[in-house]
Amino acid sequence: MIADKGYDSQTIVDAVISKGAEPVIPARSHRKTSRDYDRYIYKERNAIERMFNKIKHFRRIATRYDKLGIAYLSFLHVAAIAGWLR
Repeated sequence: MIADKGYDSQTIVDAVISKGAEPVIPARSHRKTSRDYDRYIYKERNAIERMFNKIKHFRRIATRYDKLGIAYLSFLHVAAIAGWLR
């Protein structure tokens, strides 16, 4: 699970580990014991956030006009393709 420093609490880290996932959360500056994390994977988080930001420019996605989940997912695919083609 990739998250930013705001999710750096031992409770969240323990919950992620109990689910069998690896927490990729940098430690806050005031934390007494620093925790290691994979910096390369954390850098990839930026690309994912930028992709979500571009998709939210489509008004239909941001406000969720579609009532059915399949229609929303279909337009989400169209928006992702449009962003990929740019």
